Amino acid sequence: MRIAQWASIADVMEHQPGTPDEALAARIAGSIAAHPELSRLGKPGAPERAAASRLMNAVRELVFPGFHPAPHAATHADAASFAAERVAAVRSMLRVAIEGTADHDWPATSNADEGGQDGEVIAIEDRADAIAIEVLNAIPALRDAIALDVEAAYRGDPAARSRAEVIVCYPGISALLAHRFAHELWTRGVPILPRLIAEIAHAETGIDIHPGARIGAGTFIDHGTGVVIGETCTIGRGCRIYQGVTLGALRFERDADGALRRGAKRHPTLEDDVTVYAGATILGGETVIGARSVVAGGVFVTRSVPAGHLVAGPKTQVRVLPHGGEIP
Repeated sequence: MRIAQWASIADVMEHQPGTPDEALAARIAGSIAAHPELSRLGKPGAPERAAASRLMNAVRELVFPGFHPAPHAATHADAASFAAERVAAVRSMLRVAIEGTADHDWPATSNADEGGQDGEVIAIEDRADAIAIEVLNAIPALRDAIALDVEAAYRGDPAARSRAEVIVCYPGISALLAHRFAHELWTRGVPILPRLIAEIAHAETGIDIHPGARIGAGTFIDHGTGVVIGETCTIGRGCRIYQGVTLGALRFERDADGALRRGAKRHPTLEDDVTVYAGATILGGETVIGARSVVAGGVFVTRSVPAGHLVAGPKTQVRVLPHGGEIP
């Protein structure tokens, strides 16, 4: 059908009441009612990806001041005013983003442990602001960890010419910053937003880290493309992980009714100073790679390894043939 025909049909449908538009709208409305889990009508709007990206950009400014465009060049003498200005902005953005996740899974009723009386109802915006303040209070510790991550990358990669190059260019640092911030939200029970931040970092870096994973300081994710780190994974301090590594689940346990069990330890543990080379796969919640061990590239590991050991597969047979020769 030609474009002109489409235009004429659209004009007719627009100007004639009782056209198929009404029937179509009724069918879609019925579908919305039939699948309420796919709708947030009547609830705060979920945080948009663009808003979450702006939030992370603001967090990066706090963590790496001076590495991003600014209206004026701040100096170390301006640190207090710089931080005060950015903190106010990040707190506001974070509060709005957290509010956007609030629904029936995130009740607003407090208990005495949360600073109120039992049964006291706290407004969603007040709870969101309290969490935003807690997360911002964690920024100094987050910066301490990121500083060790940057140092590990600089010392661990002979191609790195400066720490500034590591901060600006290395995808592992971007992924770890996003993860460490998302993890602060995750541990405080904020839904949706930490997963959204993790997926933004995944899209930007090729590194997929669930915000529930616990990662020690001084971690170096080298190159990083295709790295997958599962929700219940624990990584110790000073570990090095190369591209294509999977730290995943060996199996999914189910309840008596057949539903997947959630929250159980499904992903492996790497103790301190473990190195995992490219393409290795380590699976299982009971799998522990002992401190200072090395996992060679391309191996498949489903059982624990003692500290200070090397895990390697059989050597590959290599053939060198004349150009144009056929492989028998």
